Amino acid sequence: MAIIRYEPWSLLNQLQKELERSHDVQNGENSSVSTAEWTPAVDIKEEADKFVVYADIPAVKPEDIEINMEAGVLTVKGEKKSEAKTEQEGYKRVERVHGSFYRRFSLPDSANSDAISAKCKNGVLEITIPKREAVKPKRIDVVSED
Repeated sequence: MAIIRYEPWSLLNQLQKELERSHDVQNGENSSVSTAEWTPAVDIKEEADKFVVYADIPAVKPEDIEINMEAGVLTVKGEKKSEAKTEQEGYKRVERVHGSFYRRFSLPDSANSDAISAKCKNGVLEITIPKREAVKPKRIDVVSED
């Protein structure tokens, strides 16, 4: 009797990948980038003066990560490289994924794209996006011509 692993989220993950792929093809982007082999978990936090994005990317080197901001869209892509494994090492199951990843996030107009910074520590990528200073309304005095 064969043991089949139950993965309740696999259909949703597959749907998400298909939607991302169709979105990227419609926008004329390279379809090979949109077929990510894995998707890092991401948390987005808004603070008073900034947005902070945390992405779990264990075993990904900083030089293998590319972050871009264009037209209010933050794009994070990269690659987790695998080491060659041989059958002789006794692996019965391999669940750790390797390959490229690709995530996009729409940011509000208050995001300051000129001051974005990123750092990676212990397998967590932290992207800090400062907010622009709020534009204060300008009072215009009315002059009497009497």
